[in-house]
Amino acid sequence: MAIVRRFDKIEFDVPGKHTEVNATYAIIGDKNGEKFLQIDTYGSSSRQIKGKKSQSIRLSQEALDQLFKIYKANF
Repeated sequence: MAIVRRFDKIEFDVPGKHTEVNATYAIIGDKNGEKFLQIDTYGSSSRQIKGKKSQSIRLSQEALDQLFKIYKANF
């Protein structure tokens, strides 16, 4: 599992094709009282084990603040 504390911008010439999957989220606290937003994605219908957790990522408060600024500036 990865903990993201910041985002760096990159440019894509041509966006890749992505399949749609289900996702869940949870607010997780660690032993030091720090909170994280955890996002889990689950296998697409074309995967061998359908519905199995594929990826898990935790965003720190700093990363969430930055992501919110990115969202507000672009959408």
